[in-house]
Amino acid sequence: MKQIKLILLSIIIVSINSCSVYNFTGTGKIDAETFQVGFFQNNAELIEPGIDRTFTLELQDLILNQTNLNLVKNGADLTYEGEIVDYRISPMTATADQRAAQNRLTIRVNVRFTNKKKEADDFEKPFTFFYDYPAEQQLTGATLNSALKDIFERITQDIFNESLAKW
Repeated sequence: MKQIKLILLSIIIVSINSCSVYNFTGTGKIDAETFQVGFFQNNAELIEPGIDRTFTLELQDLILNQTNLNLVKNGADLTYEGEIVDYRISPMTATADQRAAQNRLTIRVNVRFTNKKKEADDFEKPFTFFYDYPAEQQLTGATLNSALKDIFERITQDIFNESLAKW
């Protein structure tokens, strides 16, 4: 009976210790308390109004929801800066009469990440994703909203993974 109690106690202790190193977002222990996200200016040749603000807010929300970091306006431990450098619509597939059957919206965002407490984690790199839609649809309204949601969800998650989850 004592051996069973000892084994159960050992399992509980190991379980509790392992949970303190890992969490559900995969970030592990973050050696920071604050973060800031600078405004991601839209510097693409083709401008879609408002996507710069939308992207900035999406990145802030993702970090707030997946970490216990506090958002600050300046002097943060972790800083995200950058710009939207490409917003492109291109035909992807054609019909027999040489017309586009499907178009692709591609967005590329250049990101500069700075970690004041661990400079080895700093990086500057582009993140890109796309959304395919039928050529007979205009990229407005619900189609545009769906495209931006999918693209920004993927890009912000990739930025999060690169900067905090180390995947």
